[in-house]
This record gives sequence, structure tokens and C-alpha cells, in this order.
Amino acid sequence: MWLPFIGLLVGSIFGLLTDLRIPEEYSNYLSIAVLAALDTLFGGLRAYLQNSYDEKVFVSGFFFNILLAASLAFLGVHLGVDLYLAAVFAFGVRLFQNIAVIRRMLLRKWSSKDPKEEKI
Repeated sequence: MWLPFIGLLVGSIFGLLTDLRIPEEYSNYLSIAVLAALDTLFGGLRAYLQNSYDEKVFVSGFFFNILLAASLAFLGVHLGVDLYLAAVFAFGVRLFQNIAVIRRMLLRKWSSKDPKEEKI
């Protein structure tokens, strides 16, 4: 379960330490792909906390979400319509829902601890 977080940390460090520039015409694709990846990451964390995590579902969802989002952006560019905004909305809503559920689950878990256990 920690592999996605390690990958995110390594990728962030690599991105901050290099002078790699993405051409401006690919910025919509990259932003959508990052949003889709974050949605999948938090969805995987939510599934892990709900004891329903499946690595195959996580990996396939990760790549499928990125491809779907990039395809929507690509189609929108060629049609002259900002379809990437639909992907931003969809993944943004799911991302905030997953974060809200994770927050509630962690708060419930932390608030249900027995105070006697904390002294040990």
C-alpha cells in the first residue's frame, strides 16, 4: 500500500530537483493526468482503509483514469471544446469525496480509541 506514496514522493523530489520543462501545449494533458493520478491514489487509500484494497483494481484504475482523462482533453482540443474541464470537474469531485471519506474514517478510528490504551 505504501508503494504509491513512495512513488509520489520520489516523483515530487525528482520534479523539484530537475529543470525539466513541459511544453505549454501539453499543460492541459499533464494537469488532467496528475488530477486523475491523485484521484486514483486517494481512492486506493480509501479502499485500503475500508479493507477492500485490490492491487489489480488500483493499477488498472490508475492507468485507465489517466488515459481517459488525456483522451477527453485530446478530443476536446480537436473539437474546439474545453472537454478537459469535464474531466477536471469529475476527478475533482471524486477526489474531494475520497478525501472526505478518509477524513471521517480516520476521525472515527482515532476518537474510538480507549483512553487507557494511550497511557501504555
